[in-house]
Amino acid sequence: MSLGDEHGYGGESGSRTEEGFGGSGQTRTRLPGNGDTDVYGGARRPVRNSRSLITVVGVVVLLIAAIAFANQGGAGGEDDPSGGGGKGAAGAPTAATGVKPVREKDGGIPSGYAKDEQGAQSAAANYAVALVSADILKPARRREIVRQLFVAAKGGELEAKLDKAYNQEFLDKIGLDANGNAAKGLTYVSRTAPVGTKVTQYTDTSATVEVWCTGVFGTAGVSSTNPVTNDWFTMTLKLQWADGGWKVDSFSQKDGPAPVNADRTASSADEIAKAVEQYGGFTYAR
Repeated sequence: MSLGDEHGYGGESGSRTEEGFGGSGQTRTRLPGNGDTDVYGGARRPVRNSRSLITVVGVVVLLIAAIAFANQGGAGGEDDPSGGGGKGAAGAPTAATGVKPVREKDGGIPSGYAKDEQGAQSAAANYAVALVSADILKPARRREIVRQLFVAAKGGELEAKLDKAYNQEFLDKIGLDANGNAAKGLTYVSRTAPVGTKVTQYTDTSATVEVWCTGVFGTAGVSSTNPVTNDWFTMTLKLQWADGGWKVDSFSQKDGPAPVNADRTASSADEIAKAVEQYGGFTYAR
């Protein structure tokens, strides 16, 4: 479940896979029989030794060029005084720094982020997970999440919006009762996994972070009319440094970027429900 497609809050509705990729090609097939006959017509030409030699020489040249490039100081090695600058630095934007940005948890949600860009990204990733979790559909837990994540001045306003979005009509559609619980024999699934983060604005007291996410959402069970599906979306969170930590001032959501769906056989409802129970979530931090 994402905030944009099921209840109209903070995003556009519609399919998550609006772009298609791929194509088709022709495959030349050789049938058993006459080894000198090409089924597409014409005799099969013998392999040219000169072509093989050219291929080998080309591979060797490429290897030599790769080794020479790797030995250059501009690749971010020991000769680079910045210790990782240059063009090579852009290849690992999420490399570990050795600094642990999350020190504790508050109400089950990680907290204690550093007052820097890394801390803002860690906060945004964890907050995105909380804002589209199954807990956000439970009124009592929802109020706790809002009061923990948002600046005090925005808490009341957002609670009212979310209460209206997650009304009983919406809960009925996904098979949940007024407390956000699934009926007996059903398991509601709402789990998000951040794929990456990007800071688009930063000062000492504010930051805007985009979090690219995927996840699984729906109700698992034989009688479910809302089967578990996957989704891709980007959540933008505007953060403020308040009360000694990063707090959410506002957030929005949009579809994608979404890859082409893999050709996989869907698991049964029972398998999905067991996976949710057996596999715990993660603390996300850069």
